[in-house]
Amino acid sequence: MSDQSTNLSCGIVGLPNVGKSTLFTAITKKKVSAENYPFCTIDPNIGIVEVPDQRLEVLTKLSKSKKTIHATVSFVDIAGLVKGASKGEGLGNKFLSNIRDTDAIIHVVRCFEDEELIHVSGKIDPIEDIETINLELILADLQAAENIKTKLEKKGRISKEFQPQIELIDKILEHLNQNLSLRLVSFNSEEKEILKNWAFLTLKKVIYVANVKEEELTSLEENENLKKVKEFAKKENSSVIAICAKIEEEIAALEPQDAKEFLQELNLKESGLHKLIKAAFKLLNLLTFITTGELETRAWTISKGTSAKAAAGKIHTDIEKGFIRAEVVSFDDIIAFKGRVGAREQGKALSEGKEYIVKDGDVILFYHS
Repeated sequence: MSDQSTNLSCGIVGLPNVGKSTLFTAITKKKVSAENYPFCTIDPNIGIVEVPDQRLEVLTKLSKSKKTIHATVSFVDIAGLVKGASKGEGLGNKFLSNIRDTDAIIHVVRCFEDEELIHVSGKIDPIEDIETINLELILADLQAAENIKTKLEKKGRISKEFQPQIELIDKILEHLNQNLSLRLVSFNSEEKEILKNWAFLTLKKVIYVANVKEEELTSLEENENLKKVKEFAKKENSSVIAICAKIEEEIAALEPQDAKEFLQELNLKESGLHKLIKAAFKLLNLLTFITTGELETRAWTISKGTSAKAAAGKIHTDIEKGFIRAEVVSFDDIIAFKGRVGAREQGKALSEGKEYIVKDGDVILFYHS
């Protein structure tokens, strides 16, 4: 997981002429101002986007906060992912290091016909596209697994303690050699613990973005290519979102109010980018809790199941070390009783210990020594 300035990182992959660059351009137009995120240097291939959250605006008014800081998602444009990339074709190894650092993969797949925009393989076949990229990731994992095995075997000659790792790497190699992504393999809890030390690409969760034409957005069930992508994704428990990258680019160029009206004209509830962010949070089991006061109202991203003490560490390690208790009010209660003081008077401000499991939308005040 990334540092607290950027909470979630997704790598965007896709073959040439599938709409990946168009989508990425739309995302980077929505870049947040860097002043709230002093730790992030934004490379040309990274776009950092705020997570839309109406609750923050409401709490900012209530607390008369000077600043509002949204949770963020960084999208990394993974260039050079073409057939042969694992052997160094295209930008080869550069894409590997970029993709290893991300939390999830967004795989853009072309699901539209356009005679003017020639597809790299000369025909529209989303499953073939998916398999081309998956194969590159499998081959890259295969190379990494073989390197790990060589090192482990040397250690294994000296000590028996490396036996579980050696058995696991053999299991991994067996699957990769059958051209299977590691997402499709079931691992027990002991194996999962060992896997944390190895950055395998095909273990990462995937969202398939089916890029469709504008006129198809309101009749998606008729798109045969989209159906194929959904069937493929179902087998590996991945999610699919249909968006029109061209429309996203147009939305990104508009002021918020104009964008809202544009979406209404198209009969769409929200932009594809918002759908993508929501899907990424759901896929990775993430949620946000909120801190609010005169200085700032801020959303913090954590994994579901995080304790109050660990959540405090998201703000600062000193708060986690000196944790005494957390005063928790639900967002609905803090609004209903016009702030923390009102919530306290109604008995809605709960004093929780370090084991308390934080819920989405909890508004928390941490007490620490």
